[in-house]
Amino acid sequence: MVIKEVQVKGIITKSNLPDADYVVNPYVGCQHACNYCYAEFMKRFTNHNEDWGSFVDVKANALDVLGNIERVRGKKVLFSSVTDPYHPVEVRYKLTRKLLQALVPAQPRVEILTKGRMVTRDIDVLTQYEDATVGVSIATLDESASRSIEPLAALPRLRLDAIKRCKEAGLKTYVFLSPIFPGITEVEDIVQQAAPYVDYFMFENLNLRPLNMERIMRYIRENHPELQDLYAKIYVEKNVTFWDEMEDRIRAVCQSVGKESRIYFHHGGFDKK
Repeated sequence: MVIKEVQVKGIITKSNLPDADYVVNPYVGCQHACNYCYAEFMKRFTNHNEDWGSFVDVKANALDVLGNIERVRGKKVLFSSVTDPYHPVEVRYKLTRKLLQALVPAQPRVEILTKGRMVTRDIDVLTQYEDATVGVSIATLDESASRSIEPLAALPRLRLDAIKRCKEAGLKTYVFLSPIFPGITEVEDIVQQAAPYVDYFMFENLNLRPLNMERIMRYIRENHPELQDLYAKIYVEKNVTFWDEMEDRIRAVCQSVGKESRIYFHHGGFDKK
């Protein structure tokens, strides 16, 4: 793992996401090394030749370039969009914690999205916000599969425990089923297990791009050969029937547990960009 400290010009960035006004990415790169990660495109802008998941740049001067924090008062600020705010290097640098502490006086509407369990460390800071939401993303409950597709992320049961603890502390919470791997992600089981501890669920289908398509297809060939025909139908023939039926399943199971479902599906689960 290549870890280096870098200097940046700013840390709070205007967001192009539909549900956030600003994003904060304390790091460049991510140690979780998820084989499906869409954020690998960031290598284009960082002069890194290493494999995605094998490097992290620490934005060492992040606190010095916060600028006028009043601009985020009442705005939605997401930690993070192209990194994980709680991947392992956060233990050493505590950048996410320091930035959260620094923004408390401005009272933005803070949202955390992570695959790490370390978010519970910062419950004391998050509860100082009038509006704070914590989400964890889960692709599968199977620990062996999780270790294969997201090697250094916290195990799914630990993420569920973290969201439970955040909910018990009075924070708003959600589980993001992302990405949904056809034939692998246990949608109904995840919803039913997490329902007591979340305010709502979000869903995203597995979105294959040229950067990650070969990795995913190789993983399916080697670990789930019985699913090769299904993946070819979805991602080669671009048949959207599977995702149409998945939306029906999602709405049904969320209705059964009395929770809102927010579905962010990419058409056909394939993106040429």
